[in-house]
Amino acid sequence: MYVIAGLGNPGKKYENTRHNMGFLVLDALAAKHGIKVSKLKHKALTGEGVIEGTKVLLVKPQTYMNLSGESLRQVMDYYKIPIENLIVIYDDLDLETGALRIRKKGSAGSHNGMKSVIYQLQEDGFPRVRIGIGASGGADWKDYVCGRVSEEEAGTLSETIDRAADAVTCIIGQGIDIAMNKYNTSKKTKRTTEGEAGDD
Repeated sequence: MYVIAGLGNPGKKYENTRHNMGFLVLDALAAKHGIKVSKLKHKALTGEGVIEGTKVLLVKPQTYMNLSGESLRQVMDYYKIPIENLIVIYDDLDLETGALRIRKKGSAGSHNGMKSVIYQLQEDGFPRVRIGIGASGGADWKDYVCGRVSEEEAGTLSETIDRAADAVTCIIGQGIDIAMNKYNTSKKTKRTTEGEAGDD
């Protein structure tokens, strides 16, 4: 079994914002595989299904970004799956808009949602899929990440969201090494402001 978590902020206020890339990828994945993510459990909207012959639980934490780890700790404690069978999807200021980066493990970087996940799980050895949203270009980073995707960004990000959903499918069916080789694009942006991505 795999737990696939998309990070974001709940509520209409945050729909289609840069900080909700994790939610958007999870929605795309659910649509591709006919999974309904509607059951409120473990402080999250969840949905069970099958991808590539493997049982999966799709998870959208409803705690707001900075407390995402509280939800995922409950999920992992309940299902007791190996840490490498958790896949977390989230936005990344340090990758250019539309870039896709898959990694087997690692630090949270500047993302507060991931900081919460790693703190609560006391583990960082799980795969993650990062969606580039680009640097803020001098704007306040909190306003930028919680801002709605512009028309100029929409097409690029829509394609990346679709590719990210396919990448998660590939991780489950063929393994993370193949998925990394097939889907990774990783050009970094230049940070123009200090601060951390991930606040709600």
